[in-house]
Order: sequence, then structure tokens, then C-alpha cells
Amino acid sequence: MRTAVVVGAGIGGLAVAGALARSGWQVTLLERADRVRPEPTAVVLWPNGVRALRALGLGAGLDAIATPLPDGGVRRPDGHWLVQPRPVPADRTPVVVHREDLHDTLIAGLGERVELRTGVAVRTARAEAGERPSVGDGRQRFEADLVIAADGIDSEIRRQLAPESRVVSSGCAAWRAVVPWYKAPRLAPDQPVGGETLGAGYRFVAASLGERGSSGGGSSRGGVYWVATAAGAPRPESPETQLALLRRWYAGWPDPIGELLDATDPADLVQQEIRELRPLPRAYGFPAGPGGVVLLGDAAHAMPPHLGQGACLAFEDAATLASLLRETRLPDAVTAYDRLRRPRAATVVRQTRRMSAVLQARGRLALRARDAALGTLSPRLLSSAATSAARWRPPS
Repeated sequence: MRTAVVVGAGIGGLAVAGALARSGWQVTLLERADRVRPEPTAVVLWPNGVRALRALGLGAGLDAIATPLPDGGVRRPDGHWLVQPRPVPADRTPVVVHREDLHDTLIAGLGERVELRTGVAVRTARAEAGERPSVGDGRQRFEADLVIAADGIDSEIRRQLAPESRVVSSGCAAWRAVVPWYKAPRLAPDQPVGGETLGAGYRFVAASLGERGSSGGGSSRGGVYWVATAAGAPRPESPETQLALLRRWYAGWPDPIGELLDATDPADLVQQEIRELRPLPRAYGFPAGPGGVVLLGDAAHAMPPHLGQGACLAFEDAATLASLLRETRLPDAVTAYDRLRRPRAATVVRQTRRMSAVLQARGRLALRARDAALGTLSPRLLSSAATSAARWRPPS
């Protein structure tokens, strides 16, 4: 029986662990935290991420929890449209999913061949010719035919195998929350809440989780998911003070931004410093012994969230690796994974960085140039994520 060690029980690690277990692998899943617990927020999945989940055998679970996200257009803080809402073909429409629902779906897909161990902080990684790949926490070493580093942007495995790739700040911070419908009574009851608003170094995006008065796509967690992004470092103040700052920064912005911020409970607010990898790792696969080590998800290609592709690429990684391992001998699968995933990740990261420059524009001249670009080149600039989604298909 082939064996794998997956390091990191985030969405990418859970997805790949379950896929391998369903293919007959014996999987050990290592998690640094004492509990496997998702954020109480949501995630937008573009069609490439949806296709990847279907390729992993999780399509039915996703359909039960996902809410389609129609195009809501792009506005300025004064309410004027930069890009009008427009119809999007069904095969390019993203969905929004509560992270706790997604987590439950991925946990349900693990099966009996996955042994989950929490409280294990990996400190060493070995990928040498002639020896089985392994990781260790200083007390115990875990060997397997294949080691998958899904341990996030601060991956210790990546730091040791690809030290040229460094974690750097993207120059902004983000705040996220889900407002349950019953806490947002003033929001329009008959229309989905969606779209984004762009200001000088500020951005606000909102999306409906299900319809008002019903559960979110089969979930009891329906409501409105919002994300606010601002240039600068994370705030050290309490969540109450952070919310007060957000209300001040976004005062006068179009409805329902003010209502959403007023309805947000400080305990539900999640702040995150936006960081990325520069440069990307020189390799995503490191052959060793009978198999090797591969990097997956943010451990391989952490990027700013401006195109909403982080989770989607992690699921692409998992689907690609699972497909290769079914069709290709293990050492060759590690090499093939590297060959397939690095160009794909580099393309999406390049598009994300271009969008970062547009979204973080500050100053009168920069804003005029940004608004002109959005107004005249919006199909190319703002549909780049959809274009990437439309081009990727799971390996056959």
C-alpha cells in the first residue's frame, strides 16, 4: 500500500488527503494547531476551483453549500459605475461558500484511511536521493512514499527545500466577516448583495450567502460575506476599534457598505496581513527515494487575494496531483506535477500582481489612470480571473 504524509490540514491539505485516501493510499495528516478549525468567513470559488473539486469527487457536497455569485459591477466611492454589471455565462459564474461548510465537506471526504494528528509542528524535511522522503517535529520522524507540503505561506518544508522563495508583505491588510441575514434587516430583501467598490487604496467586496430568509445554499450559515482591503499594515487595536476605523474609512461609500459594517459583530471580524511569495519556488516537486516531496497551495504560490484564486489553485494542485498519481509511476508523477503546476501558478500570480497595481492605486493621477483603465479595458482587466478559470481543466 502506498503511503503519504500531508503536512497542513487547511483546505488544500484536506482535499488532497481525502483524494489519496479514496484512491487506496494510507495517509497521515499532520496539523500544527491543536484543533482543525476554519475561519468563520467565506470563500469565492471560480469555475476552475469548482471543476477541481468535482474532479476530486466532491461535487455533490459543493452543490449543497454553494451560492452562485452574479456579476455585481464595480463602483467608485461616490456611487458612480466604473464597470456596469454584466451577464456572465453559467460556466464562468463563481460561487461563494461559507468556510465552515466547505471544511465540513472536506472532513466528510477523508474516509478511514486518513490518520489526523494535531499539535505536530514540522521542523525538518528530508528529500534526498536513495532515501524515503520524511518530515519531523523534533520528537518523531514521519516517512512515506510521498510527502505533500500543504502547510501554508509560512511552510517550513518550503523554507528548507526552496530557500530562495521569501515571504514578503503585499503592502495591505484585509478584514473579512459574515453578517447573518437576521443581523442585517435593512438590506434589500429581494436582491442579492454583490459587487465591489474601489477607492484610493481601499476596496470593499460583498457577496450573498444564500437568499434572505433561507439557509445559505443548504447551510444554516446564510448571510452576507464582505471583504474590506486597505493599503498599509495590519492594525494592532482591538476588533471593536478596528471596526470603528473601518466605519470611518468607508463612511459615505454606497449602500450597503455602511449597513454591513454596522451589523458586524466585532467577534466575527477576521483581520489578515496580505503577504505573498517572491520569487516563487524554483520547483514544486522534489524527487526522493520511491517518490518525493511536493508543494501545494499557499506553500507553493501564496499571492494577494485580488483575483480570488488562492483556494482555487490549491484545489487545482490537489486534483492534478491525484490524477497524476492514478496514471503515472510515483517518481515520474512528482516531476510531472512540477512541470504542470509551475507555469500555471506563475501565470495566475502575474495576473494578480497586475491587478494589485490597479487596485492599490493612490494619488490623483494614479486614480485617474486607474479609472480610465477600468472604464475602457475592463473586459480584459477585470475578467482575468474568469479567463484563467475558463482555460484550466482537470487532467484527463
